[in-house]
Amino acid sequence: MLDNFFIEEHVKNALKEDIGFGDITTDYLTNEKDVMTCYLNTRADGIFCGKSVFECVFKTLSPKINIKFNYEDGDEIKKGARIAEIKGPARYILMGERTALNYVQRMSGIATETNKYQNAIGNYKAKIVDTRKTTPCFRAFEKYSVKMGGGSLHRFNLSDCAMIKDNHIKYAGSLTKAVEKLRKNISHAHKIEVECDTINQVKEALLCKADIIMLDNMSTEEMKKCVNIIDGQAIIEASGNVTLATVQEIASTGVDIISSSAIVAKAPTLDLGLDM
Repeated sequence: MLDNFFIEEHVKNALKEDIGFGDITTDYLTNEKDVMTCYLNTRADGIFCGKSVFECVFKTLSPKINIKFNYEDGDEIKKGARIAEIKGPARYILMGERTALNYVQRMSGIATETNKYQNAIGNYKAKIVDTRKTTPCFRAFEKYSVKMGGGSLHRFNLSDCAMIKDNHIKYAGSLTKAVEKLRKNISHAHKIEVECDTINQVKEALLCKADIIMLDNMSTEEMKKCVNIIDGQAIIEASGNVTLATVQEIASTGVDIISSSAIVAKAPTLDLGLDM
């Protein structure tokens, strides 16, 4: 979940960026006594996400703004649905409109895209998860959105899990040397994941007792062979060339996890609007 103190700090910085030294349009068109009512509506089907962030934008500008939501994060919304009613000082509603929409459109877009991928997997056991290919300083919001869309989360940052990639292997001299050196230094609470491009690397990772084995850019036939070789001795993650068109075929190989940057990096914003 997103903590309030984290949301508030992020929102304040976003408002500073957008308002600058003042909203010279709204400041001269409104006065403190003006009150308005408007509605957050959706112009497309999707998954709603970003309720607390949307609310925080307006409450930061004025505690007199009242918002009544008809939906919660993770709820399915249909085109034309009224998500919320916003009522309060016109100056601050108009001032915060764009920032609030930027948050909720982006977060709902990610939740919607994630939901499409997880649904496309069907009845297979695999879970769709995100990656670290996120927007700088917006990762917490993007990962929260993935979760609200029905997806699962990969490591949040570099300190969560030791992930050995191809350049690490080259630098260490071999996959085995990399794993051995890490085991001597990391906490017992951390897992080791190894990125494997070939079946031989998978076999080596098994001998090293890696906790997670990533099958990187392999064909479905190669993945099936690797799943049989691993045989439950490690968590199996598939990555690379994951699209809506391929995700079910990848899941059918028997992998546990399918990681994709597309659910965040390529997710379109959901078309939401604030209407009087």
